[in-house]
Amino acid sequence: MASARPAARLAGDLLRLAPRRPTPLVPTPPTTTVSNSCRSFTIRTRFLHDRAFSVPTTPNPKKLPKHDAPRGPKDRQTRTPPRQARAAPTSLAVGAGVAVLASYLYNRDREHDNKSKTKVKLNSNQTGRDKDPDKEPLPPPSPEEESSQRPNEITDDLREPLSRPRYRLSEIRSQHSSTSNTPWVTYADKVYDITSWVGAHPGGDVILRAAGGPIEPYWDIFTIHKTSPYVRDILEQYCIGYIHVDDLDPVTKRPKMDKIEDPFEKDPERDERLVTHTAKPRNAETPSDLVGADFKTDENVFYVRHHMWVPVVDDAPEEKHVLSVELPDGETRGYTLKELKERFRRHKVTATLQCSGNRRNDMTRHAGKTNGLQWGVGAISNAEWEGVLLRDVLKDAGLKVADPSTATAVPVQPSSSPSSNSDGGDDIPSQKDLHVQFSALEAYGASIPLSKALDPTGDVLLAFDMNGRALPRDHGFPLRAIVPGHVAARSVKWLNKIVVSDEESPSQWQRRDYKSFGPNEGANPDWERARSIQEMPVTSAITGVWVGSDCLKGKYQSDDNKQKETTVDLAGVDGLKVGCSKTATTTTTPSPSPIETNPQIPITMQGYAYSGGGRAIARVDVSLDNGRTWDQAELIDDCNNPATPCYGNKTWTWKRWKYSSHLPPASSSSIVPNPNTTTTNASEEGSIKDDKNQNCTTLIVKAIDEAYNTQPESHAGIYNVRGNLATAWHRVRICPECVTC
Repeated sequence: MASARPAARLAGDLLRLAPRRPTPLVPTPPTTTVSNSCRSFTIRTRFLHDRAFSVPTTPNPKKLPKHDAPRGPKDRQTRTPPRQARAAPTSLAVGAGVAVLASYLYNRDREHDNKSKTKVKLNSNQTGRDKDPDKEPLPPPSPEEESSQRPNEITDDLREPLSRPRYRLSEIRSQHSSTSNTPWVTYADKVYDITSWVGAHPGGDVILRAAGGPIEPYWDIFTIHKTSPYVRDILEQYCIGYIHVDDLDPVTKRPKMDKIEDPFEKDPERDERLVTHTAKPRNAETPSDLVGADFKTDENVFYVRHHMWVPVVDDAPEEKHVLSVELPDGETRGYTLKELKERFRRHKVTATLQCSGNRRNDMTRHAGKTNGLQWGVGAISNAEWEGVLLRDVLKDAGLKVADPSTATAVPVQPSSSPSSNSDGGDDIPSQKDLHVQFSALEAYGASIPLSKALDPTGDVLLAFDMNGRALPRDHGFPLRAIVPGHVAARSVKWLNKIVVSDEESPSQWQRRDYKSFGPNEGANPDWERARSIQEMPVTSAITGVWVGSDCLKGKYQSDDNKQKETTVDLAGVDGLKVGCSKTATTTTTPSPSPIETNPQIPITMQGYAYSGGGRAIARVDVSLDNGRTWDQAELIDDCNNPATPCYGNKTWTWKRWKYSSHLPPASSSSIVPNPNTTTTNASEEGSIKDDKNQNCTTLIVKAIDEAYNTQPESHAGIYNVRGNLATAWHRVRICPECVTC
């Protein structure tokens, strides 16, 4: 600063000697904004008019040439230059030269004096570091940091926009790792500040594994990021700059990446019959011909829904695996798996688990694009679970279970405490105001209302056995929650912590997932306003169809004669349309449906129906002609079969059904829309007026539970962008040669 002041005095003296001429204003350049492919990063540069060069007093207009007279705002217009240029007075030329020299000397010293200030300002503004007055001031930036923080000054780095900051990898690793309050990741040659995204990330804090480095190795493992069309768009919203060119490989133009350990390497082997939607994490549904093939689903083909890898737990964890139980007052109690098995009475519950996205593929095809795994009809399975009641464990931990009529639950107090009696005072919280939060070993979390956990007929289990054997790793070994009648997302696997709280689980999967919305709410719904899915609505599905001679080789005949190739496969996977078999022809029949339809052609169908909340299925309606006529399916009474007894206080299981009849006569009337059907759902009926083959027909099933809840006719009215609760009538269109399925 000392060198700038003499220059300023020299400039002022020189200007007083020069002719007084107004200095034109230098226009402010437009704001530079990063393109939409990166989060807006604005650098505003202001070129201010320097008052040191402005005229200190208004000059006398009479002493100035006419064309140099001061002008007001109205006089600022383009003037036509004179036809003959006049020679400038010598004094004016000398004065102009002196002014230019003074301007150069002044600005040179001024720029040098402010350079360090600019660097410090850029360093604090562009890196997003918190300005906390209680913290010690940051040390001066190193030369490496300075080069990364200021706008691009590297002549061989021409990546647009040039104003976007460049960051060194060493800074990203040291200052923005998983332990930092401002975690960053890199992708390709860009840098992303994911600080505000961590809380909304579907994988929770798992994204922090990549903080401080490249995210590509983790995407190679979590392959769902490569197949989802929204991942890149979301990431680009958090772009803040480029990786410094010196840290990039000259050939690949990307930083060098170290190989990371694949957490999925130790996942269990899966049955090849499962229909896999994603491999890492594994998400696979039961093949349709095995859904409901048996009342209790075999563990090998029980549908698999994972958000991350399967935790590795010791094969003998009974004394090592500890379940932590925390009460509202903060008191915590721990239980080993061995203690749970020995101290509490064991209970069995036969319960169906269903993903909220089951049949999402139907909603996508009939109502619009949905986000999420495109499940077919197989994201549902049934099993016999054994464990201890959650309400017993909560009571033992100190949560007082009051009479249901009072609907209160408070921690047990010492007998001398005045608040030890349940007197219904205002300080006693209500069950409806509390929640039970479940946390898992791999970071997943969810919660249920405390009233469900304490309900004597609710049958909420802490389960350790499945179908008479220890839980398989894929299904929660060594301990999981089973919440009958609720969406399977609440039956948390690999359970290690329970918290009784006055709020729902803070996890991403409770707050920003497993919710449903109105058809009009679009791609950015209000997650906070929507209620979390708990009890499941009534639904049903067709899982097998046999037509003509194939009926003699169907499920209810000898397995040796069964021709799986002729079974209609309903798994919602790419390349396999609903209503079509995997093999177009077989050695016995030319297609899964006959070439000709007539009243003598037999047809057999099978499937399942299910309703949450413990509500039993009362009736299943079936139509063979697109809803023009209806009949009732036969409900299989599995629970009264000595080989498959049902356990639990309510009906927590699916109801299997079957139906045998004959196809209606082939006619155009059998494939046109029902006149009573609205135009909004006509397309979902599968009725196409210009069908090339008039022998096509649409099979329909719908279920009614004991409370007379029934399925909606169309997905149009229940459409939501997440594709949850796709419970409309299930339709299967069958055609000769399957040309229009």
